[in-house]
Amino acid sequence: MKQDEVDKLIADAVAESKKSRRSKWHRGNSASNGIQTARKVLNWTFMLGFLVAVIIYFVLPEQRMLFFCIGFSAIVLKLIEFYLRFMF
Repeated sequence: MKQDEVDKLIADAVAESKKSRRSKWHRGNSASNGIQTARKVLNWTFMLGFLVAVIIYFVLPEQRMLFFCIGFSAIVLKLIEFYLRFMF
């Protein structure tokens, strides 16, 4: 093999490697549409739950248990969304 052929093979292999790594880590290329939709729903539900927890904290200060239940539930939803973001 000539040096030009070897250089072309190496350049093609590097380009293919970069292309496969880019598609794995860049948004939207590796994740399916269903997972993206689930992430959006979980994220919006988290934001709504967090907002409700903050409102309960200030409006109903005697209802601490309700505040903690809703707040921790919202955090669990965010952790599930976080898992989906990095695992799929």
